[in-house]
Amino acid sequence: MAPSKAVTTTTIFLFIPNLIGYSRVILALASLAVMPIHPKTCTWLYAISCLLDAFDGAAARKYNQSTKFGAVLDMVTDRCTTACLICYLASTYPRWAVFYQLLISLDMASHYMHMVAMLSSGAGSHKKVGKDRGYLLNLYYTNSRVLFICCAANELFFVALYLYSVPLKTPPHLGYAYGVPLSYATIMAVVTFPIWLAKQIVNVIQMVNAAKLLAEFDVEERNQKISATTIETDETTKTK
Repeated sequence: MAPSKAVTTTTIFLFIPNLIGYSRVILALASLAVMPIHPKTCTWLYAISCLLDAFDGAAARKYNQSTKFGAVLDMVTDRCTTACLICYLASTYPRWAVFYQLLISLDMASHYMHMVAMLSSGAGSHKKVGKDRGYLLNLYYTNSRVLFICCAANELFFVALYLYSVPLKTPPHLGYAYGVPLSYATIMAVVTFPIWLAKQIVNVIQMVNAAKLLAEFDVEERNQKISATTIETDETTKTK
């Protein structure tokens, strides 16, 4: 049997899941470029970019091409794409700007702290969350269907708010509900809101758990130093 070819950084960069990741970045950038002027095109580009998120993971498992670079690329793309859309919403709904800023901060802080905590624990992936980290967080990361539904609903809710803010060349509404114009964007926002809210709760839980885990590492490290110092002091005293 011929020996396997040595892997280089170029090889890693050209893995199929990472190529899918690059396409996601390109599609996201294209959607941002047309966001103020072509809402339908923007929505399709943004939606395809988000949907490809499910395919890069499947490709990584199928071709045995899971990498740390790919995992970070995937998370960074998710966070930056969502943050850019929320920034647009903040400019569109200035009265809610502070609220949107807090959402971005929660999303970024939660995922960053979680990834650092998991890497510090020696986990090969930020998605390998044990049951000791809580039922909801374990379910969120270990059940692919739950993860997909939560992430998809989260993005669709923000897309619905975006569509609600722009004039479309379609009938302005489908009717009225309690005096409020009932549009496709309104329906999408109402349907996805409960799951979007659950996603924000998971973000809070994730950040709290990550903070506790990091603090536990600090405690362990400091106690080891104290023990080492105590042993060294005792040995010095015995020598004297």
